[in-house]
Amino acid sequence: MSNCSTCPSKGKCGKNEDSCGIKNNPKNKIKHVVGVMSGKGGVGKSSMSVLLAKELARQGFKVGIMDADITGPSIPRLMGLEKEKAYGTNDAIEPVIDKDGIKVMSLNFLMDDENQPVVWRGPIVGNAVRQFWSDVVWEELDYLLIDMPPGTGDVALTVLQNIPVNGVVMVSTPQPMVSMIVSKAINMCKQVKVPVLGIIENMSFVECPDCGKRIEIFQHKNTEEFLENNEVELWAELPMMDCVSAIYKDDDFTVETVEKIRSYMKPAADKLTAALK
Repeated sequence: MSNCSTCPSKGKCGKNEDSCGIKNNPKNKIKHVVGVMSGKGGVGKSSMSVLLAKELARQGFKVGIMDADITGPSIPRLMGLEKEKAYGTNDAIEPVIDKDGIKVMSLNFLMDDENQPVVWRGPIVGNAVRQFWSDVVWEELDYLLIDMPPGTGDVALTVLQNIPVNGVVMVSTPQPMVSMIVSKAINMCKQVKVPVLGIIENMSFVECPDCGKRIEIFQHKNTEEFLENNEVELWAELPMMDCVSAIYKDDDFTVETVEKIRSYMKPAADKLTAALK
């Protein structure tokens, strides 16, 4: 069982000691644990996790990303770390650190070939997530972002019930089908008493490359109804941008492109830091 006296989220996560079943690593001092969730695949949740982490790091915070999408990990490739490997001892695993100082742990760092499938049943997947919390040497972090898989199944339950998560950031797109499934994830968080801090809407619109006009492909009435029905706040809207899918190439970005991405992500990062003060 966990020990609340050594937990980095003591007094902040809303759980009692009996309900938190993962042993805390005494080497780690993590101030805030944030789940990044959607319930729906294909909305750009992992991309938003990376962009949010990069913005927090640019603001001077110590940041880590736990890739909890065990059977479909994408964080290493999104961060240009697909050739890196994690290493460990008998009782600890050292995360990979990117050029911005962001600490990252993903199952792909422990595999010989990233293209090999992870054919594991739920309990084994859950154990991997537990090890990423208890065995990885995150050391001192201001924010640990947990990139969660789609759905409301085993991994989501393991993270929300067993790790001292301070809150969840939801990622959505302005489509009725997506909103319905993300609503399920929001209601799941409510059931386990983990606060939903805010929403990032990805693929919200398209910017005309000639005049910069905002073109809304989907009806934003759906977004307004979704926010009102779920009593959540919209933190940021990101357009469809090719550069978002090529985050790992940010060394090749122009200053203008970097500033444009920051203009969309900074409000979300600012809202997150304010919500968890």
